[in-house]
Amino acid sequence: MGINDELTSIRQSGEAKRPPEINERIQRATDELRASGILDGVPGPGDRAPLFARPNLSGETVRLSARLKRGPVLLSFFRGRW
Repeated sequence: MGINDELTSIRQSGEAKRPPEINERIQRATDELRASGILDGVPGPGDRAPLFARPNLSGETVRLSARLKRGPVLLSFFRGRW
């Protein structure tokens, strides 16, 4: 199973657990965001990331420019501290 199949399965599982009116509200909000053009500036796979500096989980600043000097970089963003 590829990542897209896995993500689709997770989304469908969540939808099955929610009342239909909640799913409709989520879909409507998603459609409105897409129509607003908010995604126009979002980098896609293969696009160059803007240079940035952000704290890691230890509070140390990580600079993309410094990482790129060591070679290719794979970025992975996650939400929250788990």
